[in-house]
Amino acid sequence: MMDTSDNKAAVVLLSGGLDSATCLAIAAKRGFRCYALSVNYGQRHSSELLAAQRVAKAFSAELKVVNLDLRTFGGSALTDDIDVPEEEVEGIPVTYVPARNTIMLSLALAWAEVLEAGDIFIGVNAVDYSGYPDCRPEYVNAYEEMANLATKAAVVGHRLTIHTPLIDLSKAEIIQRGSELGVDYGMTVSCYQADEQGSACGVCDSCRIRAAGFEAAGVVDPTRYQSA
Repeated sequence: MMDTSDNKAAVVLLSGGLDSATCLAIAAKRGFRCYALSVNYGQRHSSELLAAQRVAKAFSAELKVVNLDLRTFGGSALTDDIDVPEEEVEGIPVTYVPARNTIMLSLALAWAEVLEAGDIFIGVNAVDYSGYPDCRPEYVNAYEEMANLATKAAVVGHRLTIHTPLIDLSKAEIIQRGSELGVDYGMTVSCYQADEQGSACGVCDSCRIRAAGFEAAGVVDPTRYQSA
């Protein structure tokens, strides 16, 4: 895609995982001046936040980390004393964090207003994902409409756009796209229960989807695993 942003500012939600790293690379390729936003929400490990730092630095993006402890509410295997499933499950898995994308988009929206940025990028995907309801296009469209009713910038005529460049791509297509853009996936952490060094368990839902994506893409998987 051609660079059409004229170096406008954009806020990019950056978890440190494979998808968000690719999303940041796409925003940078499109010519946006990228401000990366990570959220320390009480997730099981901090290694993904360290990964976000590496990815942001690689793409010369300013990184801001917001501390917001969602363990206050719990209700998810990522924020509560609930085991992470290590086999496929039907329906929405317990790794779903209630309202997580709504909260993160709201934080991105607030920063975007301060930066006078009219663009937010989020790496949600509705193809190879765990079935989370806040990854669907209808959710993102509804949030964008709400954001343009709720902000001073939009009221005075500066509408906000939420970009979801991965929304209809398979994991293999995401990996291929990121590889074309120079993403070093060895920097990223996707595992729900990675150790302090960022090594992946290899058995959780996120690990299985990630590994299958590399295999389907024909790209060598650089993921570090906790055991051979």
